[in-house]
Amino acid sequence: MADGPTGSSEESDHNHDHGQGHDHNHDPKRTHDLRENEAVQLSVPEMDCPSCAGKVENSVQKLDGIEDIDPQVTAGTLTVAYDDSQTSAEAIKERVEKAGYNVETDASEETVTFTAPEMDCPSCAGKIENALNQIDVVTYDTQPTTGNVVVTYDSSSLSVDDIANAIKGAGYEITDSSSEKDPHTDNGPAGRESVWTSSRAIKTWISGGFVTLGLLFEFLITSQNALLATVVGRELFVADILFLVGIGIAGQVIFRNGYYSLLNRNLDIDLLMSIAIGGAVTAGLAFGKSLYFEAATLAFLFSVSELLERYSMDRARNSLQELMDLSPDEATVRRDGDEVTVSVDEVSVGETVVVRPGEKIPLDGDVREGESAVNQAPITGESIPVDKTPGDEVFAGSINEEGYLEVEVTSESGDNTLSRIVEMVEDAQANKTEREQFVDRFSAYYTPVVVTFGVLLALVPPLLFGGSWVTYIVYGLTLFVLACPCAFVISTPVSVVSGITSAAKNGVLIKGGNYLEAMGDVDAIAMDKTGTITKGELTVTDVIPLNDNTEDDVLRCARGLESRSEHPISEAIIDRAADRNVGDRDVSDFESLTGKGVRADLDGTTHYAGKPGLFKELGFDLGHVHAATDGGIVTQKTEQICEKNRCLDLLEGVVPDLQAEGKTVVLVGTENELEGIIAVADEVRPAAKRTIERLHDLGIEQIIMLTGDNERTARAIAAEVGVDEYRAELLPDEKVEAIQELDDQYGGVAMVGDGVNDAPALATATVGVAMGAAGTDTALETADIALMADDLTKLPYLYELSHDANSVIRQNIWSSLAAKSLLALGVPFGLVPVWAAVLIGDAGMTTAVTGNAMRLSRISPEKLLDRSPTQSDHPDKGESFNE
Repeated sequence: MADGPTGSSEESDHNHDHGQGHDHNHDPKRTHDLRENEAVQLSVPEMDCPSCAGKVENSVQKLDGIEDIDPQVTAGTLTVAYDDSQTSAEAIKERVEKAGYNVETDASEETVTFTAPEMDCPSCAGKIENALNQIDVVTYDTQPTTGNVVVTYDSSSLSVDDIANAIKGAGYEITDSSSEKDPHTDNGPAGRESVWTSSRAIKTWISGGFVTLGLLFEFLITSQNALLATVVGRELFVADILFLVGIGIAGQVIFRNGYYSLLNRNLDIDLLMSIAIGGAVTAGLAFGKSLYFEAATLAFLFSVSELLERYSMDRARNSLQELMDLSPDEATVRRDGDEVTVSVDEVSVGETVVVRPGEKIPLDGDVREGESAVNQAPITGESIPVDKTPGDEVFAGSINEEGYLEVEVTSESGDNTLSRIVEMVEDAQANKTEREQFVDRFSAYYTPVVVTFGVLLALVPPLLFGGSWVTYIVYGLTLFVLACPCAFVISTPVSVVSGITSAAKNGVLIKGGNYLEAMGDVDAIAMDKTGTITKGELTVTDVIPLNDNTEDDVLRCARGLESRSEHPISEAIIDRAADRNVGDRDVSDFESLTGKGVRADLDGTTHYAGKPGLFKELGFDLGHVHAATDGGIVTQKTEQICEKNRCLDLLEGVVPDLQAEGKTVVLVGTENELEGIIAVADEVRPAAKRTIERLHDLGIEQIIMLTGDNERTARAIAAEVGVDEYRAELLPDEKVEAIQELDDQYGGVAMVGDGVNDAPALATATVGVAMGAAGTDTALETADIALMADDLTKLPYLYELSHDANSVIRQNIWSSLAAKSLLALGVPFGLVPVWAAVLIGDAGMTTAVTGNAMRLSRISPEKLLDRSPTQSDHPDKGESFNE
């Protein structure tokens, strides 16, 4: 009721800042400004006063690695010096936009995405980056986990072909390119040839055949191993020739890639393997002792290793491709009275698409005709189909279960909810975790150190101690094989890809690997009350008739009184009356009684609805009110009655009891008679209590409810759902202070809110989680993690997934590092042959870390919530995968 009865339990008043995103602990995607490596100048024409400059400066300063900021108000430009190992030009641009200012880009700047499927590790990405450094592009972003290279360039000085040639010059084939990210472009593994039937695979199998024949002649049918030729004075037998042919076939790609690595000054596995294979052949010729078997084995097994790595990476990429494949490529559109099937790219906003039972909804839109249950699980993760009627919103990629729908399109194919999810998931993969940054720093030292050790091992023992040249050269070459940290470096990104895409398919959008990591490490969670723990919508919880009236009588009068008000309490009462199908009253002379309630004539009789205080002013004795009965049974709220007169004490009994439950009390009556009591409240979500219990089971130490609502309501809700602590009557800045206190106390805190009203608190928390973000741009942009459905039960799933992802990342990092280290330590003692270095140190560990990462895809919200709450899930008590 606008100025109507607000009762004694006010609803939460959210007067929060809107739309202020954040980059707390932001780890921007690996995008490089190539024109000036540590400075960027942005055009910000709307920054036209010192106050504007101050806002922009404060926003940019929130990034790590900012060294100097120079806003030029008169020129409308912003020059920022920064450490490009901690932040990027793109991240700085985002912070300027977060401050509310548009950054103008050069009209000639364009962005193109290339698909280079063979770029499947950081080492490969490094070669492409070095190649792009040689041409005048603006920025680039290499994504090994998706096989994409996103390049922004000045079209006035460069062409797409120039960039493509640079990538090809680094040794990588381009299978596709597009000027925009298109979720319908088939760039995924399904759209490429099978790894096992590719040209490299065929060469590998042929090479393996020659190596096998060589082994037969070398060790089994030695009598047939005849001398065939002499080269530089060295005899070559049948087995030697077979081994050399095997080297030539499998080594063709290896030496080619090694050449490009050398050309781009990249000390990677291709260059190291080329040196190892070439060194073994050269040593054989130089010292007269055949090392062709070792070289051939190395070439063949490394090729197998590369195929396994490619296959493993394709498995990780498949999880993202599944998201892309959710949306259909075609739509049935109604045009000029006819139904035509066209590409979704050709459908415009405002057109009507027809969706029949069993079909996927092609684009975001609003239902105009028809009713149906729609399976929104691909977008929101909801397990139960949602009923859709005219006026309801539907999302691209969701499935029409049973009815016929006509949907008015509200967004184009590249701008719908699914497209934004795919784009954010792709961007999230480049957002490095702290562990990934550690691995990058470590690997920068690891490879040179091991290579140096390999050179010393090959040279020092023969030169100083009279060791066998052949033996120690083989040892040195084996260390070269172990010098590339591919499995070690890729251990974190494949885990992040698996975790983030798995979450997206379950309706949880995680906007960066750093947030995936951080969520699993928090020990405290703060939750907003309204819209998070509660539904955020007022409903009638109790109707208590008085003086021989019925519930329908009370609702009929209340509906008439509230029909001209737009207050949420009025809407709740009207909705309840409509559900009961109570009749209408003739309403006249409506009047709002500010701060007290409303008055109106119903069928010619004056009625009132409002606070208890209003009826005290009208002269009612609220201590003795006659209770009504229903079928002879006194309602629950009328149990405490006067012995003789069957009276209720509203002031000391009913009203305080209802208010203690966090409900707002509205009395309804005439000037002479109290007709009834209506209690209204924001209902607690049915799963709220179970969710909080589950979070405690999982090891969360402190769950605190933050609300702007009054103390009494907050206390009642907190007691009902079981939070550890609550804080009431908080202003937005006080919520921020509470988050800061929790962060200081626990070393990390997650904030769960509606993504709009709670923006300041979400921005301050270690991780901000927005509820019900599907179709809400602000929520998607504001939070670090978005629960696409209005479903609180996804929170335990999110924490479980994040915690287990951290465990997988740790396992992958340390197991791959341990394997490499143990193998390297065993080489000088002759314990590790070349084949073991390749199969265990390279192929084996790459396959192992990828397989371990894919376990994250088996965690699901349904299985999580079905598990017994008594089962040990504390992070300190071991793994807790739901398989």
